[in-house]
Amino acid sequence: SNPRYLAFRGRALPRATGGKVQELFFGIFDDPEPQRGTLRKMTETIQSIAKAMVADGKGLLAADESTSTIQRRFDAIGLENTEPHRQAYRELLFTTPGFEQYISGVILFDETIRQSTKDGIPFAQLLKSKGVIPGIKVDKGVKPLPNSPNETSTEGLDGLRERLKEYYGLGARFAKWRAVIDITADGIPSDYAIHVNAVQLAQYAALCQAEGIVPIVEPEVLMDGGHSIETCFQVTKKVLHEVFSELSIQKVALDGLILKPNMVIDGIKSGVKSDASKIAQLTVKCFLEEVPAAVAGIVFLSGGQSEVEATVNLQAVNAIGSLPWKITYSYGRALQHSTQKAWSGKPENVDAAKKVFSHRAQVNTLAALGKYTGETVSA
Repeated sequence: SNPRYLAFRGRALPRATGGKVQELFFGIFDDPEPQRGTLRKMTETIQSIAKAMVADGKGLLAADESTSTIQRRFDAIGLENTEPHRQAYRELLFTTPGFEQYISGVILFDETIRQSTKDGIPFAQLLKSKGVIPGIKVDKGVKPLPNSPNETSTEGLDGLRERLKEYYGLGARFAKWRAVIDITADGIPSDYAIHVNAVQLAQYAALCQAEGIVPIVEPEVLMDGGHSIETCFQVTKKVLHEVFSELSIQKVALDGLILKPNMVIDGIKSGVKSDASKIAQLTVKCFLEEVPAAVAGIVFLSGGQSEVEATVNLQAVNAIGSLPWKITYSYGRALQHSTQKAWSGKPENVDAAKKVFSHRAQVNTLAALGKYTGETVSA
């Protein structure tokens, strides 16, 4: 019943970069026999990095909001959008005690990967010291699609190879590229838009792997419209089919790749809210039909879901069990919305905000394990 899943299951996959071995960022460590006075290097591939990104019970923090996006977040808490405020907020997140128990990696923005703590420690170095993998958003946002102005494609391929080399030097070991697919009543998305975005995602992924960086492939079908959950299923299925066809054409190694999809969910303007069980069943059905088993892992975006909805729906997906991939989270708003409100830009609120962030990371980790039972968790 799952021809695509079965077809990929036994297929030998191309090895990225000719099997080129990359040194994992945390691969240098003290020898367990210190009297020998040596250092050992553990060399790792993109496959090993991808596997670490979806380690049991861990997810990703999407802290890659662009300057314009974080403007909206700061406006909501009455805070001026300045570089010192952005730095202070990211430092709050990255210095939260014990967050590395729940977070395997952090997606950074270009400005953020170049920033440091107030004590002068580069953020990427701070994350690495906690065993958290630094990542980087590399797309440059969406623009109107030529000849279809109500649809978009994503910019950022020009000069990407050179930027990836720089980001690798700055400590990034994975990257993210977001394509945006809208659903409207007048025939959007078009096959044209789906194809263009799939080609761009595959080109980005191939370039990442050539530079020893794990690509997060994010084809987001927006939940902003008035469409039904069944329409979301059909569009998501079509988008994933096209994306994996293009990834295959461009010889991208699926076991060195992370998929960041939307859940199959009702459009916000539809006036309908399916329960978590239906969302999970249709989401998993879609993935089993279109996502090859060789993919290293799936990390959900939260889209327009509330914090609790994103956690409840992740739990429902993992409660199904016996799936060929690790399924966890790569949340931005669903990890940060209440954290930002608790902070509100005030130094005296930092500790309280850290506790809120830690709680959201903990409940989503429970959901990634299929063990979330509610918002109250033991310390």
